[in-house]
Amino acid sequence: MLIPGAMKKLLLASLAALALAPTAASARTMTATDLATLRRIGAPAVSPDGRWAVYQLSETDLAANRRRNDLFVLDLAARGAAPMRLMATPDVNETSPAFSPDGRQIYFLSSKSGKQQVWRLERGAKAVQVTDAATDISGFSLSPDGQRLAVWADLDLRCRTLGCTEVKPTEKTGSGRTYDQLFVQHWDAWAEPGVRSRIFTLPLVNGKAVGTGTPVGGTLIGDAPSKPFGGNEEIAWSPDGRTLFFTLREAGRIESTSTNMDIFAVPADGSGAPVNLTAGNQATDTLPAVSPDGKWLAYAAMARPGFEADRQVLQLRNLATGETRALTQGWDRSVGSIAWAPDGRSLLVTAQEVLDHPAFRVDVRTGKVTRLTKEGNVGNVLPLRSGGAVYTLNSLTGPDDLYRIDAKGRSARLTEVNADKLRDLDPVSVERFSFAGAGGDKVWGQIVKPKAARGKLPVAFLVHGGPQSSFGNSWSYRWNPMLFASPGYAAVTVDFHGSTGYGQAFTDSISGDWGGKPLQDLQLGLAAAASEDRQLDTANACALGASYGGYMMNWIEGNWPDAFKCIVNHDGVFDLRAMTYETEELWFTEWDLGGPYYENAAAIERWNPVNHVTKWKTPMLVVHSEKDFRIPVTQGLAAFTALQRRNIPSRLLVFPDENHWVLKPKNSIQWYGEVFSWLDRWLKGGGGATAAR
Repeated sequence: MLIPGAMKKLLLASLAALALAPTAASARTMTATDLATLRRIGAPAVSPDGRWAVYQLSETDLAANRRRNDLFVLDLAARGAAPMRLMATPDVNETSPAFSPDGRQIYFLSSKSGKQQVWRLERGAKAVQVTDAATDISGFSLSPDGQRLAVWADLDLRCRTLGCTEVKPTEKTGSGRTYDQLFVQHWDAWAEPGVRSRIFTLPLVNGKAVGTGTPVGGTLIGDAPSKPFGGNEEIAWSPDGRTLFFTLREAGRIESTSTNMDIFAVPADGSGAPVNLTAGNQATDTLPAVSPDGKWLAYAAMARPGFEADRQVLQLRNLATGETRALTQGWDRSVGSIAWAPDGRSLLVTAQEVLDHPAFRVDVRTGKVTRLTKEGNVGNVLPLRSGGAVYTLNSLTGPDDLYRIDAKGRSARLTEVNADKLRDLDPVSVERFSFAGAGGDKVWGQIVKPKAARGKLPVAFLVHGGPQSSFGNSWSYRWNPMLFASPGYAAVTVDFHGSTGYGQAFTDSISGDWGGKPLQDLQLGLAAAASEDRQLDTANACALGASYGGYMMNWIEGNWPDAFKCIVNHDGVFDLRAMTYETEELWFTEWDLGGPYYENAAAIERWNPVNHVTKWKTPMLVVHSEKDFRIPVTQGLAAFTALQRRNIPSRLLVFPDENHWVLKPKNSIQWYGEVFSWLDRWLKGGGGATAAR
């Protein structure tokens, strides 16, 4: 359909030659460079007839310290078909592909013109620029009838068009910014007063956007999609293309204390004001998805205002009457994504489930939930007319690839984008274990170690952040248990109280108890891992954690001081009092710690690591980033100061160009280099194990 014949033959010949190339004689230890240079599949799109899948693939240019994104296409009708490169413009990123309603064109984002704009590709033709806005386009969504395009971009609230020629820059006498309310900072950027993520719609004529855009937000003040991570999952169209649904969290007086996100409906041509469909719920409403017949709006809703980790229950709203019912109220799991089956009789959702993140089918009439996939972390579920779905899947032992499940529940792998890279690496084994944790509750953990390792293994005890999260069976490009195991360590994780995938009560149990049950679970879990696998030398162990996991590293220093030979604290909370005033999303600390500090000081101080510094003695590597506004860099500097003043062996690594995560390829390699050097310094010789070759 989209691939010229000559290009197709050339690519198939090249791939065949690669498949016949000799494999490495023996495996080798995985390195941080391997992790940083693996190819990464983005969210796919499937043509309306189910024949083709297109996706972006990110590859690393290590010399330039950046990643580039190209587009690939895959024939889903040909058994064993190989992906073919569709768009690959040097020094240009092509991302976010989407098929036109007739399946004959692919729309995507490209920076080829100097600004990120929407482009279009048709078989046998060159790519054509669709939008020509004066600003970068952050994302887009095509209407089902192909007549209109919704785009969003960061723009001044006074702008009536994407060009924003009617608003002149304000003259300043100096470089200072002024604020009258929070947010001042959010995630990794200073807020720009009066500028929001805003949605505009444009008519499409012969595949090109016409005009300067119509804003659909009316007088609403807030970001749509939401920041910092909202995208296409917060946008939905009615089947006739006349109505646009979107998620927005209205700013209010203090936006940083509110989790009240709502879903709005608005005429796509901007002829009417947006209507709040979920105004009655003061907590989060998001992930809108319209049924194929246009009669129902599915979405996810939380119940408790101010709690960002509350359970997301699948809701169904009758768009004609407004009647709403909770479809998964009796299912104690939190819905993470929503997609309608083409026949409208069921919805495909994802949710965490005891270390995994599978896909499920929810019956619209009964609410019955059926698990569709087995182990691993499923994402980007795209239902097919045939009754199956295409999705991405990763696990602890490999990054995302495309998979397909048919109507009978049989799954098949469609891509192996890193086969040539992974086949040369030492394999690891993954073992799950469970134990009686705090209060006798069942708690789960995992052990990842080199498959061929001999002798006792020193332990890297990894503690997840969140804290309402999971160190589950999923691939990570930041904290990767397979990479931690590769030098001959056993990477051990524990999903302590507060983790997700075990029911909402288990998730809730950490609130107001940061240093209580979670610490007990970690203590009991490390002992349980040693009993489960006698190869683990838990007396020769280091503990490592980031975010809340970094908080736990500071907490362990003063409350479990004899357990480890070293600690790695990445972006960790050191002083809860300062944290409650310094962090940007105040709803997080105020819910988890029982309110603002000035109202709940005694309860917060109970779990404050700074109060136990006199008991600190374990060598610690402290890592922090200057663009981290979630847990500001001052927290890391303070922890390092405490270590230095107490004459405890310590080292500080600071990234000036990273946020709460370390994302740049060379920075990631440096991060692992420092971490492994720290582990080797304190653990080498303690276990005596080596990974067999």
